[in-house]
Amino acid sequence: MQPTRTQSVLGTPVRVFAVQFHATGCSLRETKEILRILGVERSHQAVWHWVHRLADSGHNPPEAKPKRVAVDETTVKINGEWSWLYAAIDTETKLLLDVELFGRHGTDPAAAFLYRLSEKHDHSDAVFLVDGYGYQTALSRLGLSGRLDYVNRNLIEKWFHTLTMRVDRFHNSLAGSHGNVREWFIQFARYYNFQRPHQALDGRTPVEEVTN
Repeated sequence: MQPTRTQSVLGTPVRVFAVQFHATGCSLRETKEILRILGVERSHQAVWHWVHRLADSGHNPPEAKPKRVAVDETTVKINGEWSWLYAAIDTETKLLLDVELFGRHGTDPAAAFLYRLSEKHDHSDAVFLVDGYGYQTALSRLGLSGRLDYVNRNLIEKWFHTLTMRVDRFHNSLAGSHGNVREWFIQFARYYNFQRPHQALDGRTPVEEVTN
């Protein structure tokens, strides 16, 4: 059996297991403790290096050309203060196109997020499904096509629900710097795209759906 890209980057099953556990919501110290319970003694610093080695490996979603993109934001509490996590998902392939953390919400953050998307993916044929909160103005500003849609956007709501369940299992308020929390969200997005089988895709991951 050929090793997966995660295995080739991290080297051993223990490291792969630790990174996957961290992606599902455990902090680095919680991941270290789980490894200890399983009889594997590793330092907090070692787990940190494994996670960031994967982050530095270019483990990003492939460039996509979606037809319909659901966009939304949700609130997250970091050190007791509220921030906003923006996310976009291809409703056909279920590929999470991007996530980004902002200190506020509204038209300007929405426009900045949509501009990031246009830099990463081909949206020439895409219709953005939005709920109106600053998005319509942002879409017009960038010359992108979109419409209000309160029905077909449920996939992005489901992703936020999955994310919230992971966070709520371990934290009432995420701790750490804004940059560290942002990195955790990016890691979780990679886990969702590359490793988490999707029932609607007959057990394939979103990346497998896009690339096969």
